[in-house]
Amino acid sequence: MALSKEQIAQRISQELKNGYYVNLGIGIPTLVANYVPEGIEVVLQSENGMLGMGPFPEKGQADPDLINAGKQTVTVLPGGSFFDSSTSFAMIRGGHVDLTVLGAFEVSEKGDISSWKIPGKMVKGMGGAMDLVASARNIVVAMQHCSKDGQSKLLRECTLPLTGVACVKKIVSDLAVIEVTGQGFKLLERAPGVSVDEIIAATEARLIVEGDVPEMKF
Repeated sequence: MALSKEQIAQRISQELKNGYYVNLGIGIPTLVANYVPEGIEVVLQSENGMLGMGPFPEKGQADPDLINAGKQTVTVLPGGSFFDSSTSFAMIRGGHVDLTVLGAFEVSEKGDISSWKIPGKMVKGMGGAMDLVASARNIVVAMQHCSKDGQSKLLRECTLPLTGVACVKKIVSDLAVIEVTGQGFKLLERAPGVSVDEIIAATEARLIVEGDVPEMKF
């Protein structure tokens, strides 16, 4: 069975390491804040100028002055701080973000990512994604494996305007966990109940499969 958005975020939370500074992009990535594993300390950054972002607020507890880059109400943890956009991007461009989690329209087998524009459709702007993919030490993509019309979004070559080149390290889709290697996509894990053959069929790019591929654990 394909994973829900929450399950994708929950699996990505396993990529968090103690002491990491992490930027969460708009969409599925923001949900990762709800699944930070117990026993580790990570500092979540929002590019609109927040450090120390916490999980989403409980119903009725939202503070309208506390929002992330996607204009969703969030919480702030003790010791959190607020600053202007120039300081936020100095942190990003200075290489002080250990892990960036963001969504994508397409990812190529070389690790290229298209995430900001579909030609012919209105776009508000590229946001900070280009800075993030150029500067973060590790980039994990959260995405649906296929489009609504069933077309693969994991491709040999991206067809949409690129956000970054050869920067993605890992993909967590609703079907699989895939690593970007020098030889292309390598299948690491599969969603519970999803077969290797189903993942291969849903992937336009060549997929490296070695031995038994385990199901994801949550």
